[in-house]
Amino acid sequence: MIKQFELLKRMTNYDRRTYIRMMVFGFSFLLLIIAVLLSVGFGSVKFNLEQIFNALFNSADSIAKIIIFKSRIPRALISMLVGMNLAISGALLQAVMRNPLADPGILGVSSGAALVTVTVMLVFPEYALLIPLGAFIGGTISSLVVYGLAWQRGVDPIRIVLSGVAVNAVLGAGVSLLSILYSDRIQSAMMWLNGSIAGKSWVQVRQLIPFSIVGIILAFMCVNIANTLLLGDDAARGLGIKVGTVRVVLCVIAAFLTGISVATVGIISFVGLIVPHVARLLVGSDYRFLLPVSGVMGALLLLLADVIARTVFSPLELPVGIIMAIAGGPFFIYLLRKRRSYKL
Repeated sequence: MIKQFELLKRMTNYDRRTYIRMMVFGFSFLLLIIAVLLSVGFGSVKFNLEQIFNALFNSADSIAKIIIFKSRIPRALISMLVGMNLAISGALLQAVMRNPLADPGILGVSSGAALVTVTVMLVFPEYALLIPLGAFIGGTISSLVVYGLAWQRGVDPIRIVLSGVAVNAVLGAGVSLLSILYSDRIQSAMMWLNGSIAGKSWVQVRQLIPFSIVGIILAFMCVNIANTLLLGDDAARGLGIKVGTVRVVLCVIAAFLTGISVATVGIISFVGLIVPHVARLLVGSDYRFLLPVSGVMGALLLLLADVIARTVFSPLELPVGIIMAIAGGPFFIYLLRKRRSYKL
């Protein structure tokens, strides 16, 4: 009887945790819908809810309809896709490194993708169609280099951060060198270098959606593997997991999601750091819940950052990457100063 009571108690606790996690996901999704309405409504020209719904469902052409369909909606979709990609990428990298400080920007993924993208934009502009592929390759190589430098009979969180700083410095120097050598062309890339969603249209949406769908599906296919890695390398090997191969695969998927995002909007830091960390506090480390919640919260965060970027100093519009750097820098310092182990 006592054993049955304990089993029932454990099942009740599990159901309660699952209910809370589903509530967090539902609430985050509701906030995302509100953020979409804010993104569509706010800008150099403001629209209220009635104007937005009239533009969406009224067949008659109007200025509001043109602005919303040609500018605001594509921009909101780009923000959501990029935020989702970067957040999921950060969550995967944190599983690979077993370190909540892991982030596509900190680990050199963004810098590697940026260096290849800037090289194509400034040196070989005729090959602009290859930018997504080049960004993916650059991000993958840089993340594997960081992982290799940090490996010494295991992966230490501090070595990961230091290796990422070193690789970022080298790759950042490469971007700066290209900016000087091709200063006559750099103006066209300045907004991109700071991470900007301004001027994005349905062209970029159509380019980004299929790559994002593929990357996100691959990420969700690795949920059980990511959970297994959290048990530790020895336990994972005991379950028949080839730890080295799995880590490389997860790094490649994370680099793919980051690369296609960087190729579209430029360098946007800290989304992959802040969002998975907050999601982990809310729903725990189980990737069955952590990954979808991170995706929704990443889309929400970047949407709100984009709204702030184009309204705070209106009519002047800031690159959204600057807003994320201002918000993410203090958060990163807070994580570094916490007095506890950084292993997940």
